[in-house]
Amino acid sequence: MRNFGYFEEGKIGRVSDVRLWKKIVGLCRAKRVGLVAAIVLSLLVTAATLALPKIMQMAIDTCMTIPAKEPASSIGQLFTYAQLYLGAVIVVFGAGFVQVVLLEYIGQSIMLTLRNDLYAHLLTLDLAFFHAHPAGRLVTRLTNDIQNMHEMFTSVMVTLFNDVLKLVGILVVLFIYNFRLAAVMAMFLPLSLGLTLLFSRLARERFRAIRSQLAALNSFLQESISALTIVQLFGQEQLSRDKFCGLNAHYFQLTLRQIRLFGTFLPLTEFLGALAMAIILWYGGGQVIRQQLSLGELVAFFSYMRLFFQPMRELSQKYSIVQSAMASAERIFQLFDQQGTIQAPANPYTPLSLKGDVCFQDVSFGYSSEETVLKDISLQITAGETIAVVGPSGAGKTTLMNLLVRFYDPQQGKILLDGHQLRDYSPAFLREKIGIVLQDVLIEPDTVLANIVLGTRKDRSFVKTILRRTGMNTFVSRLPHGIDTLIGEGGHDLSAGEKQLLAFARVLCRDPDLLILDEATSSVDTASENVLEVAIQQTFQGRTSVIIAHRLSTVRRADRVIVMDKGQIKEQGTHKQLMRAQGLYADLVVMDRLETKRQTTAEG
Repeated sequence: MRNFGYFEEGKIGRVSDVRLWKKIVGLCRAKRVGLVAAIVLSLLVTAATLALPKIMQMAIDTCMTIPAKEPASSIGQLFTYAQLYLGAVIVVFGAGFVQVVLLEYIGQSIMLTLRNDLYAHLLTLDLAFFHAHPAGRLVTRLTNDIQNMHEMFTSVMVTLFNDVLKLVGILVVLFIYNFRLAAVMAMFLPLSLGLTLLFSRLARERFRAIRSQLAALNSFLQESISALTIVQLFGQEQLSRDKFCGLNAHYFQLTLRQIRLFGTFLPLTEFLGALAMAIILWYGGGQVIRQQLSLGELVAFFSYMRLFFQPMRELSQKYSIVQSAMASAERIFQLFDQQGTIQAPANPYTPLSLKGDVCFQDVSFGYSSEETVLKDISLQITAGETIAVVGPSGAGKTTLMNLLVRFYDPQQGKILLDGHQLRDYSPAFLREKIGIVLQDVLIEPDTVLANIVLGTRKDRSFVKTILRRTGMNTFVSRLPHGIDTLIGEGGHDLSAGEKQLLAFARVLCRDPDLLILDEATSSVDTASENVLEVAIQQTFQGRTSVIIAHRLSTVRRADRVIVMDKGQIKEQGTHKQLMRAQGLYADLVVMDRLETKRQTTAEG
């Protein structure tokens, strides 16, 4: 069997991974016009932001520091500078607003496409993959990981460019204003960068722990909620609650660690900014007193200093976002790279219909290399024959069905259908021509009609004919609105027997050439049993049928019974022949009768 690998939840994103960046940029190609527009808006915002301190400096030096000979003229100039300042603020606000909305739209659009594509890809993978990966972790791929990538597209890719541009612009402007003051301020740059890198490393490690714990929490929730009936049946509510509380408390503590880190870093950054301001105030103020620097230039310098430390803080936080987004991107693209083991042939064999001749030739199979479930199975099923496959739990009955519908391929031997290997057919064709009725029936939150038709596009009259022919119209007529009754979540609740009747109607609607019943009658209630008997007879008529049953009373209608144990065929023949042989089948019948009697006594 193929090793699908494992998606490491706590994996650290590698910002320098060029391969990942190429794939991320590839996601953006469809939105490149919008991204270019966002970059242009970033340039506009940066230019307007850098102009604000300059306008303030000009207003102070021109209209405020030197006593004006014509106060009215100075006030007029001041009003002009105020208008310029207000205009720059409006540009910053307007361009920034449009940029945020545009980036959110781009990010949400990319994530919409990515989520749809990832889910569509998951549907192409086979059962071996899903057995190797817990559903909770796959849900995390489609939710949390994609949300992390959304943060990158909206908060990082363009705004990071904006912040870097702003930092470079501020440094250039400061050195143009006053080389000495800029040199004093530049002394804080290595310290700020060192603090930022330290924070980024610590934040990355703590975020990795949070991601790993969140995935464990999601996985536990998915598994426990799906098995809630078992939890309640065995009185394990307190144990389940304690496990969840433990996982949740650990997640809470890890989150608090990250909050404490942010709570330490942000005040430190503010302190460095305040210390730089104090030194500039002392040194620059002295230059103003000695008339080596104008008051307006000092005020502008202070404004640029505030602007400088703001992106420094944001860069460290955005670096952490990039780290987590890269880790999420790696897991998402790794999932995209997974390919199912069951592939359609280049030129599949697609007849109009199947006769239903099935032949297993020396078939061996195991779900892992350490375990063999089926051993040298050889079995011939002729077209139109109904066979029953019985045996104790773990004998390999359901595995036989999984191979027949090509959920898996055998590791040894081959399976022929109408003289052609199953590998010659595409999986989609096989699942269209082979009908399966399982013990657990999928109920869509929709009408009875929609649940029976289930994408086959059969009309209303065709469904009514099926119901009437099988005797299921009586069951449907008892529903509040007949075949238009809403069932499933938020609708009418069907009994186990009614669900099985619906499953048989669904199979008949597809009219398959080969039929498999996997424990399909094990949970049928007494009220539905007689109706189901008619439905089964109608369903078996004219097609090859395989009954996989634990409840042996359902196999007597079979033409032949196959008895399996420990992955091998031990006996085969008719019910009467096997009972006369007094072998494993006879023992199973005796145990089944005792179990039925015990259940009847318990119900009475």
